Amino acid sequence: MIVKSPLMNVMMSAADKAARRLRRDFGETENLQVSRKGPADFVSTADTLAERKIRDVLEKARPDYGFLMEESGSHKGADEDHRWIVDPLDGTTNFLHGLPHWAISIALEERGEIVAGVVYDPVKNDLFRAEKGGGAYLNDRRIRVAARRHFEDALIATGALGGGPGGDTVHEAEVAAVAAKAAGIRRWGAAALDLAYVACGRFDGFWDRALSPWDLAAGLIILKEAGGLASLPDGRTLKPDSADILAGNEDTHTALMKTLRSARAKSVVA
Repeated sequence: MIVKSPLMNVMMSAADKAARRLRRDFGETENLQVSRKGPADFVSTADTLAERKIRDVLEKARPDYGFLMEESGSHKGADEDHRWIVDPLDGTTNFLHGLPHWAISIALEERGEIVAGVVYDPVKNDLFRAEKGGGAYLNDRRIRVAARRHFEDALIATGALGGGPGGDTVHEAEVAAVAAKAAGIRRWGAAALDLAYVACGRFDGFWDRALSPWDLAAGLIILKEAGGLASLPDGRTLKPDSADILAGNEDTHTALMKTLRSARAKSVVA
């Protein structure tokens, strides 16, 4: 039996409490009160209530910790060294359309470093978790990134395609370049799950841009503890506020970075 730390038990409990509410709302999206925050960026009653449940559990366990939450923003705690980074519903658009691919993402940041993370998919009952130095797990099974070495065998995930009206020509060029070399590309619309899927070998690599800390935090430590690599798409080091990411195992990370760099250079020249 795998013994979980008190910290991990708290995070898992918070995710479970939020999941109970989200499960009730999922599949009944026509009854949700939905408002528009911006193009392709929705917020629902489900988001807000799930975030409140997560905060209640975490705040009770660690009352001095701060928060960075997608819906309610940043809240400074008495303990300035620790803060929770929370996305109560990663993949909101999927959720609102009845697509069963969304997750709850909770991470703990300590002095600017992510030290623990949980990504929970309640529909599939997939709970990905990791703590610094303790390895990564899917439910109670230890996970590692895929061992595939050849890019032509790799299944790669990415984020927004096209960039809205007018299109994002650079990203389109990247997608075309990756599609020509890899086994396939998927765009499933939930960055936390994309990173978790790279961590357990379902995807071989992932890249995206213009993300927020709550999109990446929990997935990043799960990926790293599973033996994966993550950087900016050009290979530079990720920072806590980085919005762009490239992830994979050692071979896929290198091949994907070279492919993206070549595609961007050709796109700029064109």
